[in-house]
Amino acid sequence: MTETVADHVLARLREWGVEQVFAYPGDGINGLVAAFGEADDRPRFVQARHEEMAAFAAVGYAKFSGEVGVCMATSGPGAIHLLNGLYDAKLDHVPVVAIVGQTARSAMGGSYQQEVDLQALFKDVASEYLVEVNVAEQLPNALDRAMRTALAQRAPTAVIIPADLQEDDYSPPQHVFKQVPSGPPSRPRAVVLPPTDELTRAAEVLNAGEKVAILVGQGARNAVTELREVAEVTGAGIAKALLGKDVLPDDLPYVSGSVGLLGTRPSYELMRDCDTLLMVGSSFPYTQFLPDFDQARAVQIDVDARFLGLRYPVEVPLLGDAKATLQQLIPLLRAKKDRSWRERVEHNVAGWQETVRRQAMLDADPINPMRIVHELSERIPDDTIVTADSGSATNWYARNLRFRGRMRGSLSGTLATMGPAVPYAIGAKFAFPDRPVVALTGDGAMQMNGMAELLTIARYRERWADQRCIVCVFHNGDLNQVTWELRAMGGAPKFEESQTLPEVSYADFARNIGLDGIAVDEPGELGEAWDTAFSARRPTVLDIRCDPEVPPIPPHATLDQVTSMTEAVLKGDPNAWHLVTQGVMTKLQELLPTKH
Repeated sequence: MTETVADHVLARLREWGVEQVFAYPGDGINGLVAAFGEADDRPRFVQARHEEMAAFAAVGYAKFSGEVGVCMATSGPGAIHLLNGLYDAKLDHVPVVAIVGQTARSAMGGSYQQEVDLQALFKDVASEYLVEVNVAEQLPNALDRAMRTALAQRAPTAVIIPADLQEDDYSPPQHVFKQVPSGPPSRPRAVVLPPTDELTRAAEVLNAGEKVAILVGQGARNAVTELREVAEVTGAGIAKALLGKDVLPDDLPYVSGSVGLLGTRPSYELMRDCDTLLMVGSSFPYTQFLPDFDQARAVQIDVDARFLGLRYPVEVPLLGDAKATLQQLIPLLRAKKDRSWRERVEHNVAGWQETVRRQAMLDADPINPMRIVHELSERIPDDTIVTADSGSATNWYARNLRFRGRMRGSLSGTLATMGPAVPYAIGAKFAFPDRPVVALTGDGAMQMNGMAELLTIARYRERWADQRCIVCVFHNGDLNQVTWELRAMGGAPKFEESQTLPEVSYADFARNIGLDGIAVDEPGELGEAWDTAFSARRPTVLDIRCDPEVPPIPPHATLDQVTSMTEAVLKGDPNAWHLVTQGVMTKLQELLPTKH
């Protein structure tokens, strides 16, 4: 039987080890869709409800598996819909390949239906590699380069294949002029190390410091053992960028948690008071949460030279793999005899944990959203994967969820787009079908696209060995994060026409499509609800009604800042006094003495 171009695309994906393609069909990829059928659905065609969700699922798969996520869409509107998910991959440095259909070659330039200049459209988001395939002989080189570049640059790439070409017979490139062959799929590896003299300089800086702080990001995920050893030798405390939240467990007494606007007080104090900073695998963008420029000497380790010295005036930039570089650096470090800095860090961490527990247990109307994540943190299995959406739920993920064991977690860290939590969870389930997954999402994101993707979960759940996929909805009827931004940054009260959401039962919707749904509106029911969801044999939606007026006050916020926000609220916010009361009670917990 003759092999078509579409057949060859799928065959090459199989050679690359691709097991599923997250996609939505359309006539611009009819040839590829037919090829999936001929190939007995290998790789699997995972049908999302929308092309943007297919791209998000591919990003989630890539984030948690470490492999390339592949998504596919038709020409015109389908290709356009991929963009938001692909930008999420670009900004969070995730390997994703988009395979996109295009108008037939004979119609190009004729203002044909669904004809869009896809090369112009994808020029920025797929800037590392973008190609339109116009003859069969361009394959497999074009697809191979897209895969290799995505892996090498940790970035999205795109391959555009016109609809009529997909159905043509495949003919490989020949050993002739102007045709380019390709080697077999492979993943060559190399360890990048800085030179010895730079390692020596870095060690001198760290050895001279008396109060060392370490900031880790997702690029340090392969260096857990080495980070712990560096922290022990230097007496350092370790703060985590949001994308690096799952790099180190939170039960280590010197790990202070997230840093930044969504961070913890001990992380703020760590950066405020240190005299030396070691950054590993992080391009944390918010300079104001790092030490003052004249306060700390800094060393940075990153495998990408473009990010060295980008955020802070680094004295010694080390270009290298995090694990290998730290292994070479550790023998050059001298153990700190004075442990007073470490003791101070651990004291602050222990006190903060008690503060956060008290904040979570405060009464609210009806449920304190912090308690939702607190109760999850108390009982979450050690191998769970957690996804979080953009919104006020992100605050509670960042501050209240304590990672331990083999837990993994992620969110749209840099683009901070709404809507990825549920499709990320789907990608995670395809990456690890034998592990439980939890998606934390607000009702705004749930109404935007999460409800539709529950249908995708219902459709594919039988393919997962462990069907526990828990979608937790923070049901507060409010686009809550933007409401707080209006208050705190704009000095304006809540504008109900833009911020209030229509009412719907997410638990009922879940039950109507064959999933478990649990509605919770009493704080005492939270623990049992989480226990029930984790013991279930099918996906579960937790529909938890929570108080929109519990403020996500940064732990470093001053009383003047809190007063300023209160004044804005009192200008006419519909729930002003309740909001002020919740804010005062929450902030007060930081001022109360702790047993530590």
